[in-house]
Amino acid sequence: MATHVNNDYDIKALLSEVDFQKNSFKDIGNGLLLTNREIEVLSKNKISYQECQSLKEIIYRVEDLISDMDIVDEELDEISQSISERDYYQNTNK
Repeated sequence: MATHVNNDYDIKALLSEVDFQKNSFKDIGNGLLLTNREIEVLSKNKISYQECQSLKEIIYRVEDLISDMDIVDEELDEISQSISERDYYQNTNK
């Protein structure tokens, strides 16, 4: 006989904790879109993404900074992967 587990969640409280804006896209110019979260991390790390002409150029700047660091910065690594995936899907011939 299966045991039923009652998991009551306060949906309103959970939704109030979710930041829906961080994954919203923002046009940064030159036809490039970044999420608010990516912009936040790039700005925090003083990566001048506004000057870039492509997502690949942004990825290069992020990877260049990562290679100069003594430790792995999980935020930078995460946005590098995110931007790389987006660039791949946007620019791969289908």
